Amino acid sequence: INENQVVCVESLTVKNMIRNPTLSKAIADAGWGEFVRQLAYKAEWAGRSLVAIDQWFPSSKRCSGCGHTLSSLPLSVRKWDCPECGAHHDRDINAATNIKAVGLAVLALGENVSGMGPVSVSGSR
Repeated sequence: INENQVVCVESLTVKNMIRNPTLSKAIADAGWGEFVRQLAYKAEWAGRSLVAIDQWFPSSKRCSGCGHTLSSLPLSVRKWDCPECGAHHDRDINAATNIKAVGLAVLALGENVSGMGPVSVSGSR
């Protein structure tokens, strides 16, 4: 947190994610809720900003190049091509790019970005 002015995360509902029998152990082991809690605490302490993007924002299925949003993207699909611009995406890298872009836009505008849903910002601006 000391090396960045802003950290953007997705506000995931860990309790619901643990219900997935395939992923439950990996998710529980990761301690996502505690990690984000610690980030928020350290961001406030260091005067940094932590932006939490709503869990319903389509970070994985929105093309980070042109903004096209797929109607569905099963968890088993790890790579996909945008039907609009043809960009090839790795699911996780695309999601991270989208979360960063939306988080920075929210921080700059000081309000929700259209179609994004609730966002929380902590720390100083």
